[in-house]
Amino acid sequence: MLDFIYYPVSFILWCWHKVFGFVFGESTAVAWILGIIFLTFTVRGIMFKPFVNQVRSMKKMQDFAPEMKKIQKKYASDRQRQAAEMQKLQKEHGVNPLGSCLPMLLQIPVFIGLNHVLRAFTMPPPGGGPKTENYFFSQHDVESYVNAKLFGVNLGEAVYNGVGVVSGGATNVGFHWSVLPVALPLMIVASIATHLTARHSVARQNAASATPQTAIMNKLTMYIFPLGVLVFGALFPLGLLFYWLANNGWTLMQQRLVYTKIDKEEAARKAEAAEKRATLGPKPGQKPTAPKVGQKPVQQKKNQPAQTGSAKKVTKAGSAHGFAQTTPAEAAAAAAAAAKADSATVADAAPADAGGQNGSKENGTGVPGLLKDSTRKSGRKRR
Repeated sequence: MLDFIYYPVSFILWCWHKVFGFVFGESTAVAWILGIIFLTFTVRGIMFKPFVNQVRSMKKMQDFAPEMKKIQKKYASDRQRQAAEMQKLQKEHGVNPLGSCLPMLLQIPVFIGLNHVLRAFTMPPPGGGPKTENYFFSQHDVESYVNAKLFGVNLGEAVYNGVGVVSGGATNVGFHWSVLPVALPLMIVASIATHLTARHSVARQNAASATPQTAIMNKLTMYIFPLGVLVFGALFPLGLLFYWLANNGWTLMQQRLVYTKIDKEEAARKAEAAEKRATLGPKPGQKPTAPKVGQKPVQQKKNQPAQTGSAKKVTKAGSAHGFAQTTPAEAAAAAAAAAKADSATVADAAPADAGGQNGSKENGTGVPGLLKDSTRKSGRKRR
């Protein structure tokens, strides 16, 4: 039924067993144990990229966790709207919640397949007689596995056989206390490795994203799961316990490497952002060039040529507002010139007023009464 899982798992194990069997001998327990360990490394190496994506996805989800809390609080009474807004937020940040579960989901078929392949080495065929094959393994390989013993215990044996989900229909049902001295240390070490892996992962979580559900899951992964490995490890064959140890050891090492790399990338981004801000801002020790409070800018006007009968305007360079100013001597000269010009205007206007022409011909304007009115006004000023 699950041959599509059993055959690939048995093929990878067969390849590594041939490699280490050439060095240590095919019937030795070391060759089979190393084959199982490197089967684990091969599968985890294939899933390395999904694991990195999982870590990045979890990091992003922790960054916008406050926004998720706001949505949950805002739409607490509308679950459908809350789910829609959560999906929209995850899409904006490029986060796929299923991506964080992919590495774990891929390990489950490998665990099931390896357990079945190791159990099948000691299962008699349906028609009776000796075991002639086990997926990719030939009869010679089956005999080498049965003869490989670790401290007198076969790698396919467990402390207790009889649970159908794990044993896979083994014939020797019951407790095998001779396996306990070898299996118990492996169970303890596997439980500790599971706890350390979960502890390292929980330590990386952002405190701002903590929720009651997250706290419950952290306790489960840090304490309940390791305890489950210690208790239910009695149902696993020795070869599967070595797989569990190798898997947790790889996970712990991989987490440290990936988390260190992500921390360096984040530190580099922060340093780059700080450098950009420093480039745009004033340099250290530079005095500000902004004008003082209340100070107006100095505007200097160019000196224009003086008109006839008027004094030249001189702009002082030190004037705060740039107003045209004259000296007392220049002001007196300008007043005398203005009086002289006024006298000349009155003298010219008198004959025109006497002749009754109102200056229409003399001044060439053709405007009646213009010169007459001007003369009268000037005359009044002279009196």
